[in-house]
Amino acid sequence: MSLDDLRQFISAIEGIGELTRVTHPVSARLEIAEIADRCMKSPGGGPALIFDHVLLEDGRRSALPVAINLFGSMRRMCLALGVDRLDAIGERIADMLDLKVPDSLLGKLALLPKLAEMGKFPPKLKGGRPACQEVVLRGDAVNLDQIPFLTTWPGDGGRYITLPMVITIDPAKGIRNVGMYRVQVLGRDTLAMHWQRHKVGAAHWREMAERKERMPVVIAIGGDPASVYSASAPLPPTIDEFLFAGFLRRAPVELARAVTCDLDVPAEAEVVLEGYIDPAEPLVLEGPFGDHTGFYSLADYYPRVHVTAITTRRDPIYPATLVGRPPMEDYYLGHATERIFLPLLRLTVPEITDYHMPAAGIFHNLVFVAIDKQYPGQAYKVMNALWGQGLMSLAKVLVIVDR
Repeated sequence: MSLDDLRQFISAIEGIGELTRVTHPVSARLEIAEIADRCMKSPGGGPALIFDHVLLEDGRRSALPVAINLFGSMRRMCLALGVDRLDAIGERIADMLDLKVPDSLLGKLALLPKLAEMGKFPPKLKGGRPACQEVVLRGDAVNLDQIPFLTTWPGDGGRYITLPMVITIDPAKGIRNVGMYRVQVLGRDTLAMHWQRHKVGAAHWREMAERKERMPVVIAIGGDPASVYSASAPLPPTIDEFLFAGFLRRAPVELARAVTCDLDVPAEAEVVLEGYIDPAEPLVLEGPFGDHTGFYSLADYYPRVHVTAITTRRDPIYPATLVGRPPMEDYYLGHATERIFLPLLRLTVPEITDYHMPAAGIFHNLVFVAIDKQYPGQAYKVMNALWGQGLMSLAKVLVIVDR
């Protein structure tokens, strides 16, 4: 059974005994992060946390509780994607990649259910008023200071959105991208969008800048866990992340039209920030930001997002995560990617039998790769092939071993 929204996910986590509720007043500035950091570094990833009494920057109580470390264990990561083990998804992908039309009529008929299952995956627009738009704030009512965005480390440049689904459209091809980028809160209605130059969202922005057109942007927070995970996955630019989420869920993701721009948003999201980037405006300073390495990434200049509307559920929950020295919650998201994308990696480097990115290596900084060695020097061939594969190009150390 697929989990359709954040609430179902939280309820399922509570059902397996991995949720802790914190009712004591805790500040969104540094305190939530400090508690979450200790939990994430506990054996097995620690429990998921719901902070019910969150204090904003000015000391007032937030109307939104904060959820963190929801994906922070192997069991919860499997729960999020509806499997008993993450390798099962990779096996599904491998099976689909190996689709060959049989010669016999009986074999072709046996193939039909698998083809029919693929047809269920495309996202669909939901009619009526979606849950994510039960409350709509526009104009002067837009106030990002009412949302408990976290300041996670003392040297951070400010408050950050750390678990978003950032939605943009390729203006030339019309292909949607859903990315997970950190977003700094600058004021009541402005944000700084940190997308590095190799990110798909950044490519869309450059294209819009060349056209001298405003770029619509939507930042969806919360939703079904498969969609949240898919935003973090290194998919090719031609693959819609909501389509991939549908594949993971075995059911379509429901979308709704945004109220102030021509983009679709997850109908079951908790909070949606709608806005635009004006390429004629100067870039704004974003950062520093406490990063995976245990050091602060330096401040740099990125596009400013003007928020035109905030839409929410009637009683929204704010989900967040924490970035810092491993192990962290993001290790489990990264481990899911490792297991799920093995068959796709083997399409281009078929001699690979398995690989692993340990938590201590901070994702792609250290990668162990097992190969079916057939001739001397094959490890060099694999090494160079991997460095040409998307985010693997950022790998600092590749250790190639014979299986």
